[in-house]
Amino acid sequence: MPNLPADVWIAVRLTIELAALTTLILLIVGTPLAWWLARSKAWWKEGVATIVALPIVLPPTVLGFYLLVALGPQGPGGQLASLWGGRTLAFTFAGLVIGSVLYSMPFVVQPIRNAFEAMGERPMEVAATLRASPMRAFWTVAVPLARPGFLTGAVLGFAHTVGEFGVVLMIGGNIPGQTKVLSVAIFDYVETSQWREASILAGGMVVFAFTVILAMTLIEKRVGRVGS
Repeated sequence: MPNLPADVWIAVRLTIELAALTTLILLIVGTPLAWWLARSKAWWKEGVATIVALPIVLPPTVLGFYLLVALGPQGPGGQLASLWGGRTLAFTFAGLVIGSVLYSMPFVVQPIRNAFEAMGERPMEVAATLRASPMRAFWTVAVPLARPGFLTGAVLGFAHTVGEFGVVLMIGGNIPGQTKVLSVAIFDYVETSQWREASILAGGMVVFAFTVILAMTLIEKRVGRVGS
């Protein structure tokens, strides 16, 4: 292993914790949302889908600015933090989680929604004829059929969170051990001309990105074989 300062490994651990927690929350929150978007006949559902997809095209600094206001002392985040004696959720790990969930949401919700839509109406209709309740049919029929979407969403959500920079810097700053994740650490090393450390971390991120793309390709090929 390369001889790097201890704060680098702290940033690695913090990044993994942030990505894992964000992905878990997104799978829990995003699954019912994706199901509703796939099955609802409401005329305004595409408006909701557009709001969910906004982070894909919205500049991270814009989203980061509004989150900073919302999580700050004068926003809802400050009021929430006051319940346990805090002043703000900005520049905290909890704030990073909230920002990451919002920023990575479309990368988890959209693949799951696509998987639910691809299975069509027939499987749920068959489950209903077998007297399965809607909840039981969802967990025993819909979720297994949509497994490729869940895998894709989990991989994309985790990877997107690891690669975040603009949003996490705006709402988390650069606090070692609390909000200094890998992308911020690379920026910090470049600013202080520590090129060796920056090169090692940047190279690791390239390897990670390659692994993610390869995993996505393999998942898509496997799904194609199963569906053929």
